[in-house]
Amino acid sequence: MLKIVQYKNGPFLLSTDPALVQIDRVCEFLARSYWANTRDRATIIKSLEHSLCFSLFHEQMQIGLARVITDGATFAYLCDVFIDEEFRGQGLGKWLVECVLQHPDITSVRRILLATKDAHGLYRQFGFQPPMQPERIMEKINPEA
Repeated sequence: MLKIVQYKNGPFLLSTDPALVQIDRVCEFLARSYWANTRDRATIIKSLEHSLCFSLFHEQMQIGLARVITDGATFAYLCDVFIDEEFRGQGLGKWLVECVLQHPDITSVRRILLATKDAHGLYRQFGFQPPMQPERIMEKINPEA
């Protein structure tokens, strides 16, 4: 069982409580993303239910998310990281990633992977780099999914 934690930063709250995820807001964000704009609502809900989700709130409104797929021991995949456009430029993306990496179920994980088209600078600040042995990494794409 993954641990539920909360972090506070002025008027912002970051929580891993799955009951707080605002599905409609997350679906709206992902519909505007380059990586998940074709995901249907049922797929988004299923992905959230099977992940450690970091929901970022300003007052009562969800303004960001980071989703981590992990066994809590050896491996984690960081994905679906976003901050609402209205709240960008305030360091919230950096704070969000910082909190993800501080989570007790993530700190002892040996390997954390992610994929990004345009946020390399953000993730480099936290030690992310291209794979040391890319020839060992493989993928299988299911065009039907």
